[in-house]
Amino acid sequence: QTGPVIDMPVPASFNDITQDPSLENYIGWVWYEKEVLLPLRWLQDDLNTRVVLRFGSAHYYSIVWVNGVRVMEHEGGHLPFEADISSVIQGSPGIPCRITVALNNTLTPHTLPPGSIQYMNDKTRYPKNYFVQNIRFDFFNYAGIHRPVVLYTTPSVYIDDITVTTTSSESVAMVQYQVSVVGSTLYSLSLSLCDQEGKVVATGDGPAGELKVLNPNLWWPYLMHENPGYRYSLEVKMQTQANGALLEDVYTLPVGIRTVHVTSTQFLINGRPFYFHGVNKHEDADIRGKGFDWPLVVKDFNLLRWLGANSFRTSHYPYAEEIMDLCDAYGIVVIDECPGVGIKMSESFGNKSLQHHLVVMEELIRRDKNRPSVVMWSVANEPASELPPAGYYFKTVIAHTKALDPSRPVTFVTDANYALDHGAPYVDVICVNSYFSWYHDPGHLEVIPLQLTTQFENWYKTYQKPIIQSEYGADSVPGLHSDPPLMFSEEYQKALLREYHSVFDKKRKEYVIGELIWNFADFMTNQGTTRVLGNKKGIFTRQRQPKSAAFVLRERYWKIANESSCLPPIIKSHALFL
Repeated sequence: QTGPVIDMPVPASFNDITQDPSLENYIGWVWYEKEVLLPLRWLQDDLNTRVVLRFGSAHYYSIVWVNGVRVMEHEGGHLPFEADISSVIQGSPGIPCRITVALNNTLTPHTLPPGSIQYMNDKTRYPKNYFVQNIRFDFFNYAGIHRPVVLYTTPSVYIDDITVTTTSSESVAMVQYQVSVVGSTLYSLSLSLCDQEGKVVATGDGPAGELKVLNPNLWWPYLMHENPGYRYSLEVKMQTQANGALLEDVYTLPVGIRTVHVTSTQFLINGRPFYFHGVNKHEDADIRGKGFDWPLVVKDFNLLRWLGANSFRTSHYPYAEEIMDLCDAYGIVVIDECPGVGIKMSESFGNKSLQHHLVVMEELIRRDKNRPSVVMWSVANEPASELPPAGYYFKTVIAHTKALDPSRPVTFVTDANYALDHGAPYVDVICVNSYFSWYHDPGHLEVIPLQLTTQFENWYKTYQKPIIQSEYGADSVPGLHSDPPLMFSEEYQKALLREYHSVFDKKRKEYVIGELIWNFADFMTNQGTTRVLGNKKGIFTRQRQPKSAAFVLRERYWKIANESSCLPPIIKSHALFL
């Protein structure tokens, strides 16, 4: 070992756990190590059992050893990776299994998100070898093993992947499936689809086919139906003979039957217009940083439903699988965004960056393709899409994404000028971020109606595609009050939201299909002269307490839901008291 050894919880970011200021902003390699005792049956020389080590995510570059043997490497955070470690551990019963992880959080022009290391060479101002990690995104660059690490087993012949797509009409739905089996070409596959009462509604066999469901219960978004988030269970059973034994692998996949379609003015879910009234979030909280935490996740979903939010964007990276599971179950609609944030430098649009971006989209789609809550992929947030190479770059990333998943629309989120954006021709939905009277004309609320109306009309005239206001908002320091409203007060945040809302209400009658507030909750950022312990644009504090703006948004979202929904009157009448 080359440095001090300290206890570090997993999952968690390492930055805020200790009192060591050097760890808070540490850039470079850290090492994690843990010894575990495995069940004896896993350790016997059993050719029919496969032992797998799986990481939910780690930031950002990971190298993993088991008992001193390197078993895998993975580039990038926010997504899972795993390795078969059977050959390393089997045949050594009673010996603890030592798992070692080397983790590097350095960001370069070719990582996702990108960054750069800047050496400060002026020896009159900086110590020798002094450097800083530059990033072009506005959230703290937390690092560590952020999601659960598990060991699990499968038979040596196993179900490796399942792909499900659905189509439906009033009285019948079709569930198309493809199943990939690894380890043998000789096997049998049987499938059964059960409803929530456990009744089998369709059966099938073989690696590909379709299941017919009569009078299906469709997957509907929250507040669009009295029974949102309905999911069937698809049980896939594989059987084969191997090494003189009968092997069986069973996987149960939740399946939501729903369709998505985009027109020039609407976003349709199950053929009905859907309006996104939701939020942008972050995986961010006190002490744990980006570490997965069940109480926090459940609290956030309770707040989302209290708010009347029907959707969110995974700004600016894929969120934990457990969060996505709850979106499926509760009917919260998701714009699923990859970590393509801060793509600002011209060198981040070259082939090296592009190849990595394509791999990240492959990993994301493999993880989330079967989720009914995911209705659109986002391949980037606020890239420098006015640069000439951005055209080819986004044309390629979007084409690749659509080839991997033809069933969903694709977008990226822009803050570029409508006339200069080289990537916009390739998206299905225009997603625009703007901060009128905050970063532009600060303090001048009166300019919002004209500037926001002009923004929408310019984008629509140019592209004839539906538009989502994917970010808007203002910082407010909780407890800071001012009337007339001044910047950073709770009153200013409320006033700014209301100015935006008046324009949304005109344009949602035409082609605006959504509004996502920035942000759901306050979150940590790098230190800076405009950041007082982080970004304060949350409608909730970092501790999940409401600011005044939360009540403005809640009243609005329930009003929109009541206008457009077919909920029973009892739910409508109680909506504002839920």
